[in-house]
Amino acid sequence: MNAPETSRSPAVMVDVQGSTDTRQIAINKVGIKAIRHPVKVLDKSGGIQHTIAIFNMYVGLPHNFKGTHMSRFVEILNSHEREISVENFPAMLREMVNRLEAETGHIEMSFPYFINKTAPVSEVQSLMDYDVTLIGEICHGRIESTIKVTVPVASLCPCSKQISERGAHNQRSHVTVTVRINDHLWIEELVRFVEAEASCDLYGLLKRPDEKYVTERAYDNPKFVEDMVRDVAARLNAERRIDAYVIESENFESIHNHSAYALIGNDKRTPPAPA
Repeated sequence: MNAPETSRSPAVMVDVQGSTDTRQIAINKVGIKAIRHPVKVLDKSGGIQHTIAIFNMYVGLPHNFKGTHMSRFVEILNSHEREISVENFPAMLREMVNRLEAETGHIEMSFPYFINKTAPVSEVQSLMDYDVTLIGEICHGRIESTIKVTVPVASLCPCSKQISERGAHNQRSHVTVTVRINDHLWIEELVRFVEAEASCDLYGLLKRPDEKYVTERAYDNPKFVEDMVRDVAARLNAERRIDAYVIESENFESIHNHSAYALIGNDKRTPPAPA
């Protein structure tokens, strides 16, 4: 004979993450890192770039909770399907802290961004790619937005030019600008702030007349790594939409087995110290 069937009530799932922690130590950031998701980015020309972003998503965890609910971060991303964009980034940040019942939250969205550049002489066009990270932070409902862009440029050494009878050493440099903004700022604008202060721009495609131009342009416009960060800082100091910035320049030296590096940081909201 078969055993009689018995009705089973569904097991109660214990919320372990929501249980009480007794160590009295809050956690500043807890969440997920390096999850890829499709996004779309509006560019200054009015077009839309479809790309893949890498997300880091965190919330602050009060001292009395054992853990956060990691699956909810992924649910937030998937709920937007392919509609994640720069424009709805603040809304996603608010949704994250609401869903996870947190007071503070932090989202980083890193992606390649492409700008169509025109060569200086032949005017042939080609794409240049830039590494961009959008950072949103929310604390008690107040959001602060940060843009980080790495701009590859050319730099030529003033010392090498001065002491050499023929030529001067030059190299590619990466200028990374991280800005805290108070109003909309196009990525293209930030890139141009940097490129305008380099020895010369970089281009995806150059013809021979263009190569002659950029070589001579760099030679006529030598920059130390210190010059680079100071000149970019002067531009950002004059830009009202930028409240604070950090500028880093790294020259991948062509005649040394090391890089040259400089950094300037400035919070324009902080009054200068008395002299």
